[in-house]
Amino acid sequence: MSDSTTMTSPLHDRHVGLGAKMADFSGWSMPIEYPGGGVVAEHTAVRERVGLFDVSHLGNASVRGPGAKDFLNTCLANDLDRIEPGKAQYTLCCDEDGGVVDDLIAYLRSEDDVFLIPNAANTAEVVRRLQLEAPAGVEVSDEHREHAILALQGPAVDEVMTALGLPTGHGYMSFVDTTWEGVPVTVCRTGYTGERGYELVCASADAGALWDALVAAMEPYAGIPCGLGARDTLRTEMGYALHGNELSREITPVMGRTAWAVGWDKPTFWGKDALTRQREAKECRLSRGLLVTGRGIPRAGCTVLDQDGTEVGVVTSGTFGPTLRRGVALALLDRTIAEGTPLVVDVRGRRVEVEMSRPPFVAGGAAG
Repeated sequence: MSDSTTMTSPLHDRHVGLGAKMADFSGWSMPIEYPGGGVVAEHTAVRERVGLFDVSHLGNASVRGPGAKDFLNTCLANDLDRIEPGKAQYTLCCDEDGGVVDDLIAYLRSEDDVFLIPNAANTAEVVRRLQLEAPAGVEVSDEHREHAILALQGPAVDEVMTALGLPTGHGYMSFVDTTWEGVPVTVCRTGYTGERGYELVCASADAGALWDALVAAMEPYAGIPCGLGARDTLRTEMGYALHGNELSREITPVMGRTAWAVGWDKPTFWGKDALTRQREAKECRLSRGLLVTGRGIPRAGCTVLDQDGTEVGVVTSGTFGPTLRRGVALALLDRTIAEGTPLVVDVRGRRVEVEMSRPPFVAGGAAG
């Protein structure tokens, strides 16, 4: 990892000061875990109490100008007409062949102002594609380095937010533009853990003070900073797709089981024809959940076999699920495999027994 090419969060010095284990994540040096228990302790804090993540590696882009929302609606897969200003929407940017360039969140501020949060590695490509298609008067701007994003997640989030005077109680996938200590903050009821949570977007220069205040406000609830390792185990237990694993240029929304985020009735969006054909053909493999019934942890890339030893799929994400105390995985499987079917995963030549199980593997409180 070269210091000359690796990007850092505005909170990098705080992570280093806490002794975090840092690693490259999509070209960013980000905390994977902190001392004092590591991934399992951080995962448990979020499920049972509250945890704070720095996700400032995520991208930021704005689409502004007359008809900005309508323009985006001809590009991105989900239907922005389904939501109103003040709401956020999970959506997809697809190739014409249906492959997924990125999955992202769109914040609808008005008909003429939409804020996007793509994944770190894909922000520039999403912006490039939108800029190529944008009509006169609509400006698409890459704001990746201008903002920081903090994710506060867990059952005690409302108490922590209230302690700082930040808004709570707005509905799932809605957001509020507010101020804290005189600086602008966007507070959205979203997250990637399955628990009740808020994602706070602020200017990069204001991130340090907000982080410090949140860390202090968490202390009465035994809340702790959490790294991206716990973020991954939390999302896998919920069965949430990760771009590059469950979604990619080769894995479409139909295959990745995110077709619910496609506005099938819209006149047009990137990849509509190819996705419609694939959906109607009902031939492709589908993303499914696997629960380990034996001993071992499936990992991405491992082959899934039926009881006769015939290949029926491939693992796209696999980890130890701290809540369940056993391995969990997501896999692309032949669509003939029924829920509850016993299977095995080839983990470096050793067969690990699993069964197909519909995610989420745990009951989160995200929409509460």
